[in-house]
Amino acid sequence: MSSTDSEFKIVFTGPMGAGKTTAIAAISDEAPVSTDVFNTDREAFDKALTTAGLDYGQIALEDGATVRLYGTPGQARFRFMWDILGLNAAGVIVLIDAAQPDAQVQLDHFVDAFGSGRRVPIVVGVGRLEHPGAPPLDVFAQRLETRGLTLPVFGVDVRRRPDVLLLLDTLLCLLETADPTRLTA
Repeated sequence: MSSTDSEFKIVFTGPMGAGKTTAIAAISDEAPVSTDVFNTDREAFDKALTTAGLDYGQIALEDGATVRLYGTPGQARFRFMWDILGLNAAGVIVLIDAAQPDAQVQLDHFVDAFGSGRRVPIVVGVGRLEHPGAPPLDVFAQRLETRGLTLPVFGVDVRRRPDVLLLLDTLLCLLETADPTRLTA
């Protein structure tokens, strides 16, 4: 790939607590910008902060291309930001927390929100698979397959840079395969 001076917009999405902010921080070359606010819905998810607007980071690739990383808020009340952040995205990384009882429903929800009509590559990262009661990774891939979707699905720890880079590298490979000129402009 020779993408000197090229830029790509990648969106990280998923439900609250799936690790979008953490994933972007794990791979961003600079400290990411975050719009975290105090979480007023502690009953739904016990975490102190939640993203209200977006997270933003960036990473430079070896060939000179810049990947701009945008994280969406996970709560439905901030859904309007999904369309804004998804605009002109080259690809989407959906993060799911397998420990959540409705993780498979959440997967459907976010794949539908970012896949319907957009025709952008999607890669799925599933975290907390080791949590007691969490379904195995293949359950998520099978759920997508029953819907006629064949997407790359990986088990990840979003705190680990190599895991998040695997998601990003896979997405960039999908982009190059779909349109080889897109990454060589």
